[in-house]
Amino acid sequence: MSNPGRLASFYSELQASRLDVGLPLPSVLKNSFNVVDGPPSSAAGNPDEIAKLFPNLFGQPSAMLVPGDSSGALSSNQSLKIGVVLSGGQAPGGHNVICGIFDYLQERTKGSTLYGFRGGPAGIMNCKYVELTTDFIYPYRNQGGFDMICSGRDKIETPEQFKQAEETAQKLNLDGLVVIGGDDSNTNACLLAENFRAKNLKTRVIGCPKTIDGDLKCKEVPTSFGFDTACKVYAEMIGNVMIDARSTGKYYHFVRLMGRAASHIALECALQTHPNITIIGEEVAAKKLTLKNVTDYITDVICKRAELGFNYGVILVPEGLIDFIPEVQQLIAELNEILAHDVVDEEGNWKKKLRSQSHQLFEFLPQAIQEQLLLERDPHGNVQVAKIETEKMLIQMVEAELENRRSKGLYNKEFKGQHHFFGYEGRCGLPSNFDSNYCYALGYAAGVLLHSGKTGLISSVGNLGAPVEKWTVGGTALTSLMDVERRHGKFKPVIKKAMVELQGAPFKKFESLRDDWALKNRYFSPGPLQFTGKTANETNYTLMLELGAQA
Repeated sequence: MSNPGRLASFYSELQASRLDVGLPLPSVLKNSFNVVDGPPSSAAGNPDEIAKLFPNLFGQPSAMLVPGDSSGALSSNQSLKIGVVLSGGQAPGGHNVICGIFDYLQERTKGSTLYGFRGGPAGIMNCKYVELTTDFIYPYRNQGGFDMICSGRDKIETPEQFKQAEETAQKLNLDGLVVIGGDDSNTNACLLAENFRAKNLKTRVIGCPKTIDGDLKCKEVPTSFGFDTACKVYAEMIGNVMIDARSTGKYYHFVRLMGRAASHIALECALQTHPNITIIGEEVAAKKLTLKNVTDYITDVICKRAELGFNYGVILVPEGLIDFIPEVQQLIAELNEILAHDVVDEEGNWKKKLRSQSHQLFEFLPQAIQEQLLLERDPHGNVQVAKIETEKMLIQMVEAELENRRSKGLYNKEFKGQHHFFGYEGRCGLPSNFDSNYCYALGYAAGVLLHSGKTGLISSVGNLGAPVEKWTVGGTALTSLMDVERRHGKFKPVIKKAMVELQGAPFKKFESLRDDWALKNRYFSPGPLQFTGKTANETNYTLMLELGAQA
């Protein structure tokens, strides 16, 4: 894969100004420290099965850096050969993780080498890499995107693929590998660590938590990088749309936001902007709401606002909404099964295999959504939910319900729906100050963990509500984040996705305010992401509320 690299001479003034911004480190990383092991770890679920799947890693302790004297310091004369790979979708700050690893090696391990695997895990399997140097890395400092080495969604999972990874590790004489990715990528990192240890390879593997969706987190890993920046980018656009709604006075803007598996982005953007309606997928699932329940809720608010003289509004919808609706989940499961064996014929004979409830629901859906449900499946044979334009579906269903109410004299306004999908716009923005600093610390910590001989851990930086100097640094056993799922008759390890907790502080805050936001225009426009000034160092509501802050 050719990659000519960036030229800082072609940067905007803002991009250029970010290049030389100094990145603060937690104080524990700036002085002498010792790496201390914690107690033996378990698993997030099914520890017996996880123990069988990871016999060489299961139960190993997490690690924590504590201030120490120079007697316990790691040797600065040990030169290391380290590889780094970006895995999965882009997230703001990824380049700073690589910069953190590079700077650690330069400052703490003389003569070390950092290799960047190009194009994601496929770069490891095919041994496609570039040696990262000071000049190569410089134009990417504090910049968005993953284009320094690019990413990919390949997985290393078959015996042949593991063999290829082993051959690459041996060819480059790698002491360590850092996998920057989400839950699937870090599961893969743990499998690699297990495989390398089982084969007595010296290559150790450390993960870093990345995903704008915000669904890779736990007590030890408070947030994934990229979430802070992405939500601030989306919040600016939502704020703009709110001003447009208020200015024209005649449009309902339905905004679908990234987040197939969890609704963290929708919730955070709601807390930042105060829309009239926000649908939280986890609440829909918990209350077993039907598609008609959701439609009626939206329609009720529209009718109440019309009575108050407001014929406009803003509605936020998570990307994976229909995946949370039990009746739709059932329909999709039946479609997956039918389409695995049958061809969709124009006569619709295949529909006879649907249960009556699922058949009724399918016919109830707008034609365009029916067609999207029948699109080509993903590699796992599942509906590609991200391609279903849920916001358009809701507009059509709300239109139909409003017509029904109009015929009964319950609604007498004209409804105009505008649809938006804010997705890729948030993935490669210039990282916020928080993500810039957090990623740099994650990368630096990954260097420490590899230097100290650790493997199978995910880089963990905590106490994030405090100034950077007081952040804590360590590594958490990847097996401690895992559970198993039954797939194709076998137990498969997975890092459990962190869903929106309906008893958690962020949702409770939203729940206490949403009725007021629904009928009154409390719109809040945060404006563009800032790097200096009053709001530049503000952290997202979700993280601060989860850490116990009063917002």
